[in-house]
Amino acid sequence: MKKLKGFLLPLLLIFVWMIVSKLNIFSSYIIPSPKTILITTIQLLKSGKLIINLIVSLNRVMIGFIITFFIAFPLAIFLGISKKALPYVEPFLEFMRHIPPIATIPLLILWLGIGESSKIVIIILATFFPIFSNTLTGVTNYDEKLLEVGQVFHLSDWDKFIKIIFPQALPYILTGIQLGLGYSWRALMGAELVAASSGIGYMIIDAEQLSRPDIVIVGILSIGILGYVVDYLFIRLTKNILTSYGKDL
Repeated sequence: MKKLKGFLLPLLLIFVWMIVSKLNIFSSYIIPSPKTILITTIQLLKSGKLIINLIVSLNRVMIGFIITFFIAFPLAIFLGISKKALPYVEPFLEFMRHIPPIATIPLLILWLGIGESSKIVIIILATFFPIFSNTLTGVTNYDEKLLEVGQVFHLSDWDKFIKIIFPQALPYILTGIQLGLGYSWRALMGAELVAASSGIGYMIIDAEQLSRPDIVIVGILSIGILGYVVDYLFIRLTKNILTSYGKDL
């Protein structure tokens, strides 16, 4: 029932959209009808244009996200365990955290051009801090009493981390990964809207220049649907990981 309730608002919006289109309240150029959007979607799917651009964008997100994870995650673990090193890098990280990745696009284009490198760097900048900050918070906010119990049982530093600190940090880490995926997707769309020759963002801006609002809407809806599916799959995977990890402990 909860899942069905989640479809009520989208269905209501589509119903209102159909009525508005039927009554010609707004120009069809400004707001194409749902029927037009459906026809355009089928055409884009048949031509392969929509699928190809979605795959290109998703591939960029996955590459950038994986690179970011292997940078942000170990760095957060290291700084969380070696607390003496944190004051040396914290001011710089705080400074960088307040700079929107989109603001670096002009500079990255000058340095790296409009190829894949600039987009990957934008994804790294967008994804880094959600993963890093949440992992660092999880690693540093453990229960001191449990650590004292570990000392009583003469656990090694590695065992203390694996059996006490990491299990408490895991929900924070997974939350950071989930947020990072969302941030990377949004940042990539911004990058593709500014400078790209492929990808869903490029498809949207190209359609805008060709005065095709129907393709623009299809692109926007595709971003939302794909983002929702990725997020849903990650949440399901997260639940399985937490369940299996809890059983192993």
